[in-house]
Amino acid sequence: MGRAAEMLGTTPAFLRTLGEARLITPLRSEGGHRRYSRYQLRLAARVRELVDGGTAIDAACRIVILEDQLEEARRINEELRASGSGSSGSPRS
Repeated sequence: MGRAAEMLGTTPAFLRTLGEARLITPLRSEGGHRRYSRYQLRLAARVRELVDGGTAIDAACRIVILEDQLEEARRINEELRASGSGSSGSPRS
């Protein structure tokens, strides 16, 4: 956790808060140390950016969750368009 906090320029308490907010749930090593994925670190960095800009941490977590959901929806939409699925043959306006 200390290393992850150092990489993000934040504190271990900040990362614990993100865990309590259920934004990120790190895996645990056999020794009980938290192990963060690159994806989790990207989310934490985005929350930190919002918090540094004056957004409350709970609001920042919600914003990041919504941004992530939007990105996933866009990715799925692009995959469907690329595969031709969901196309009824008539354009929509």
